[in-house]
Amino acid sequence: MLIIPINDTYSQTLTIQLAGQNCKINLYQKSTGFYCDLYVNDEPIVVGVICQNLNRIVRSAYLGFIGDLNFFDTQGSATIPSNGQDPTSPGLGTRFLFRYLEATDLDGAS
Repeated sequence: MLIIPINDTYSQTLTIQLAGQNCKINLYQKSTGFYCDLYVNDEPIVVGVICQNLNRIVRSAYLGFIGDLNFFDTQGSATIPSNGQDPTSPGLGTRFLFRYLEATDLDGAS
């Protein structure tokens, strides 16, 4: 697992290499929540996925992304999603950590 540094802003774009994948990640706030777009080599993997505490963003191996992404509320439970809050600003990058889950972190995950 890797913590991806993010800014405490309502909208941002990151470029990062994850498991040899050239990734562009858009994170943005809408009236209905905080969302993520993920591109690898400028090809969309997932677009417009709502970010919720401990819920994986990619979720499906068939999409071709190695690993997954999620947010973790440091003031909630590490295992029970409902015991934390969904990411929002203020708190991005401090209370709400953005994580890359490596393939080995997902072994056995559905």
